[in-house]
Amino acid sequence: MTPEMAFECVLMSTDADVLRIINRTLIDFSISTRICFQASQAKRAIADGGMDLLVIDLVDESSLELLREIWKSGPKQKPTIVGISNSNRGVPGIHIKLEKPVTPDSALKSLKEAYSRMLLDYRHHARCALMAPVTAHDDYDRVIPMTVMDVGYGGVGLRVRQELQIGQVLTFRLLLPGASKTIHIEARVLWTRDFGRTGCEFVRVPPVDLTLLHDWLKQKIMVKQPAVLV
Repeated sequence: MTPEMAFECVLMSTDADVLRIINRTLIDFSISTRICFQASQAKRAIADGGMDLLVIDLVDESSLELLREIWKSGPKQKPTIVGISNSNRGVPGIHIKLEKPVTPDSALKSLKEAYSRMLLDYRHHARCALMAPVTAHDDYDRVIPMTVMDVGYGGVGLRVRQELQIGQVLTFRLLLPGASKTIHIEARVLWTRDFGRTGCEFVRVPPVDLTLLHDWLKQKIMVKQPAVLV
C-alpha cells in the first residue's frame, strides 16, 4: 500500500482495450496501478512487495506460470487476483474471473468484488505500531513483563525478554494512545522469533473493550476512499 494509503495493483495485459477499461476503473477505485506487458515484468513488480491486487490477462502459458509461482512462493500474504479469460471455465489460482470481452460494467463489477476482498484482507493483517509496556499473566498466573509493539483487529505483536511457548495464553490490560480506559486482552502465542519478538492472536476481548479497540483502529487504519460506491 502506498504512503497515501491507496491500494496498489499490477495490471498485466497487452490488449489495448483491456488496459484502457481496467486502468480507468482502477483510477475510480483510487488504486495505484503499475502496468506490465510481460509476465517477467509483473513477477518483478510483485517481488518488490506491497502489491494488493493483480489483474492478469490469461492469454498464454507465461501468465498461468506466474500464477503458479505466486502460490508456490510460501506463506507470505498473497495479492487478490483477478483473471481475465476468454473461457467460461474456472481458472485455478485466481479469486475473481473477468470474462472477455471486457466492458466498463463487467470491469466495475469484478473490481468491486476485488476491492471488498482487499479491504477485508488489509484490515485483517494491518497493524498499528505501539510501544506500550504492560504486565501480563500466563496460564499459571506467572507475571511476565513485556512490551506491546503493535496491535490489529486479530492480535498483537510483543517483545518479551523471557521465553514463551507456542499456545501459551497471556492476559493483560492495554491503554491505547488517546483512549480514556484500558482494555482487557487474552491472547494466545502463535509464533516466537529472535530477540523476544512474539506474535499473538486474540482469544478473548470483552465486547465493550472490543468496540473500543475497533473504533480506535478504524481511525488509524484508513485507506484512500474510492470515487465509486463499494
